[in-house]
Amino acid sequence: MSFMDTLKDKLGMAKGKAGDLAEQHGDKVDSGIDKAAKTADSKTGGKYSDKIDTGADKARDAAGKLGDKGGRGTGDSL
Repeated sequence: MSFMDTLKDKLGMAKGKAGDLAEQHGDKVDSGIDKAAKTADSKTGGKYSDKIDTGADKARDAAGKLGDKGGRGTGDSL
């Protein structure tokens, strides 16, 4: 097995584990994203609220997709 094949296998396993964790702890992931967004918004004085909200929404969507599929099957990168 070549180095790249080994690396791809390890990445696939990591995505699977991340997906399992996201599925089991989705509420904690969402809570963490909300807390990080609120902190960032506070630190910037609300100047970038729209961008922070967009980033938080995208992070929630990515975590949701990862949890829904268990991190397997799409071939998309993390």
